[in-house]
Amino acid sequence: MKYELMNNNRVFLSGIVVSEPAFSHETFGEGFYEVKLSVARLSEHQDILPITVSDKLLKHFQIGKQISLKGQFRSFNKLNGEKSQLLLNVFAREIIENDPSMNPNIVEINGFICKNPIYRTTPFNREICDCLVAVNRAYNKSDYLPCIAWGRNARYVKDAKVGNRIEIVGRIQSREYQKRLESGEIVNKTAYEISVGRVNLDFQQKDEISSERII
Repeated sequence: MKYELMNNNRVFLSGIVVSEPAFSHETFGEGFYEVKLSVARLSEHQDILPITVSDKLLKHFQIGKQISLKGQFRSFNKLNGEKSQLLLNVFAREIIENDPSMNPNIVEINGFICKNPIYRTTPFNREICDCLVAVNRAYNKSDYLPCIAWGRNARYVKDAKVGNRIEIVGRIQSREYQKRLESGEIVNKTAYEISVGRVNLDFQQKDEISSERII
């Protein structure tokens, strides 16, 4: 894998394992599992994040154990009938030594705006801007990562256009919401997104993004 593609998408997490591993898939004889990691915020809230881990690292993921890892924030499309759903998780690349002095949730991405940003204000007049960033990966793949910016960052991002290069440093957060199905039933869902801490945009540079389907 090219070094710059590894550097496009970097995640550091430190938290507590809160679920048993569940088999996800197998690639070239290597098994992959999904576990949930509880990562503390500065507030009392916990982000419960899905982690994809190889069977080679699985021994580290025991319920109740504190672990620190490096990896990438990834997306994939899951077909559900005629609809496609964008799913997100953290792909664990390596387990590292716990360091309590470090920020437990850091993500750094370097990619391209692939949908026009959506800017809005809350009833309390707080500014928010949602954007979708395509981050190139090896083998001509891209990860499509939802990001949310606030305040001054929201005003900065709202004028970005599709194809503009963007660099973001932030954290991965989980957010609970309710969705009404066509049947009228209301179900609880969890969304995952990057909460933007620092952002830099190149309003001139544009690039082609993967033709992989975007939700």
